[in-house]
Amino acid sequence: MKVAKLLLALAAGGLGLGAAAQAPKDNMSNLKQMKVSGTDLTIPPVPQEGKNADAIRNNLKRVKLPPGFKIELFAVVPDARHMAVAPSTNMVFVGTRKTTVWAVTDRNSDGVADEVKAFAPSLNFKVPNGVCWTKDGVLVVVEHNRVLSFPAAEFFYEGPDVAVGEIVPQGQLIPVEEESYNHGARVCRVADDGKLYIAVGQPHNVPPAAKVDLYSQLGIGGIMRMKMDGSQREVFARGVRNSVGMDFNPKDKTLWFTDNQTDGLGDEIPPGELNHVTAAGQHFGYPYWNGHYKVAGSPAALDLKDMKEPANAVYPQVEFPAHQAQLGMTFYSGKQFPAKYQGGMFVAAHGSWNRSKATGALINFIPLNANGSAGKSEVFADGWLDSETGIYRGRPVDVAPMKDGSLLISDDYAGAIYRVSYSN
Repeated sequence: MKVAKLLLALAAGGLGLGAAAQAPKDNMSNLKQMKVSGTDLTIPPVPQEGKNADAIRNNLKRVKLPPGFKIELFAVVPDARHMAVAPSTNMVFVGTRKTTVWAVTDRNSDGVADEVKAFAPSLNFKVPNGVCWTKDGVLVVVEHNRVLSFPAAEFFYEGPDVAVGEIVPQGQLIPVEEESYNHGARVCRVADDGKLYIAVGQPHNVPPAAKVDLYSQLGIGGIMRMKMDGSQREVFARGVRNSVGMDFNPKDKTLWFTDNQTDGLGDEIPPGELNHVTAAGQHFGYPYWNGHYKVAGSPAALDLKDMKEPANAVYPQVEFPAHQAQLGMTFYSGKQFPAKYQGGMFVAAHGSWNRSKATGALINFIPLNANGSAGKSEVFADGWLDSETGIYRGRPVDVAPMKDGSLLISDDYAGAIYRVSYSN
């Protein structure tokens, strides 16, 4: 009886035993002062061999690639999303839509990860999907509503406590009242001039009329940029639904990004997008346009029927088949792949969720024309979607070139990272 009364008292006081046991300590203030957090120094690694790894390798036999290419399991990484290849070591830092950033290490340089463990587990990450590097080796982690920096993360990651700074404090990337479980995964890139670019999806399928102007002003449904101390923040691009992939062309330094299409308008419309930013302040049409399809006034956005068309809206460079959900993208800067692929773009299509017949779960390649525009898209790798059963055996999220010219592909469904290499 005494135990029952105690449990009732704890619950009444908002201190349920489950919540108390699970609530992690906030160690940000300690780490910012270079103090220890008291977190267990032992960080358990993710098993890299066994039944699960064998099953993933077996599923990779279904993946089709052009002649001369092969795909192998690089690492077992639960919930693997966006990747940041370290500047000076054979490491990859991997974001998730949950509470973990993974440090993936190939210690012996054999093209297979030897260790996968949580990075900075003394911190409470919240949807740390976006990871990217500065030119001087600072890891940036963009959460749902906070942006953190980690100096020399690839050299100081072994223990749970790491040097950390706040570029944007919790609750200040977007207004807290606009937080949503929908479209909350951010991505980032750092330009050659040191400015940080962050893509911020808007939290609706189509934003309601009352929110359109507000989101445009705030950069929700757009791309923000700022200095690494969070100052000089501005909206770099507007008219975006939910971009979860972007990269700079190393030749002309312009930014390209993917954008996900509106749901609920049928199996074949609207298209996914690959966009090219050629000047700050450009508007990419949404929610009036999605590709060349007019969303405003459509069954998905009846309250936008009187919306004014944005002036000088920029249309996509590439329109992908509807609902394939293009996410991560990268320019291929390596030399290992044939000349055809050098300087072009790889794009990961996560796969549909609301189409009557599933589609996607593949990697596209898009060459660049001599004038800097996008060439014709082609499928580079597919086979994660079983065409006979309609079952996903994997869902690619991001693509990232390694220093040796191989290409990494993350998969949050299988919980893995794959490595594509070429030999003639």
